Amino acid sequence: MSHQPNLSKNWKKKIHEVIYGTHTPAGKLFDIILLIVIVYSVIIVMLESVPGIDQEYHTFLNVSEWIVTILFTIEYILRIICIRKPKTYIFSFFGMVDLLSTLPKYLSLIFVGSQYLTAFRALRLLRIFRILKLARFVGASNNLARALSASRTKILVFVFFIIVVSVLLGTVMYIIEGPEHGFNSIPHSVYWTIVTLTTVGYGDISPQTPLGQFLASLIMIIGYGIIAVPTGIVSSEYTSAMNKRNTIQDKGRACQTCGTEVLRKDAKFCRICSTELKDD
Repeated sequence: MSHQPNLSKNWKKKIHEVIYGTHTPAGKLFDIILLIVIVYSVIIVMLESVPGIDQEYHTFLNVSEWIVTILFTIEYILRIICIRKPKTYIFSFFGMVDLLSTLPKYLSLIFVGSQYLTAFRALRLLRIFRILKLARFVGASNNLARALSASRTKILVFVFFIIVVSVLLGTVMYIIEGPEHGFNSIPHSVYWTIVTLTTVGYGDISPQTPLGQFLASLIMIIGYGIIAVPTGIVSSEYTSAMNKRNTIQDKGRACQTCGTEVLRKDAKFCRICSTELKDD
């Protein structure tokens, strides 16, 4: 009798290693397969929105959608089964995304065929949430988020500086060009300055005087330099985060309670659910 619980525990542990073990060979293979299925499902959703394609290949697209939905359903159930506290995953961000990306196809069985419920067709659009599942495969996204968070003060100071410069240059341009050349007010001129400074250049307003054109040229040149500043700030923080991650990252471990990836080799508790981590 005691052998049965061990078999169940070992089975769940193996499933957990495959689904949540992003650094194990089986986990990497699972992620690659799931990534392909997600991309394929998003392509199906996009093709279904094209009337000509949907009319000609409706059966193929519908069958493909059902296959993908069933695969996502199995994945969702397995993710719940193989962790100790299913509620942790179910009510997590990716848990809700997985649910939202799976339900609409089943709901279509209930609401299709009623002329009074055509508005529920919009539920099909929820399947596009599957593209959010791609984020779990971009390991660098966590480092990028940390880099953005660490550099937010510098970026805010830089943005404030850009706002001040835009107001000053916009005011100067209003004085130079004036309403007769399309610069009807200082806010309108500031808008033109921001558009020019960011190298967008809508072309709805343009300076007519030589002095205005000269100032516009300077703003364009400044704009190229400004683009590089926040990039350098974030890149520096990102490099620092990557170096720190490579130093302390524990390859191949994930919390068996909530499935969160363990980053530190010396971690004793999960940083998300606070469950004690075991070496086995």
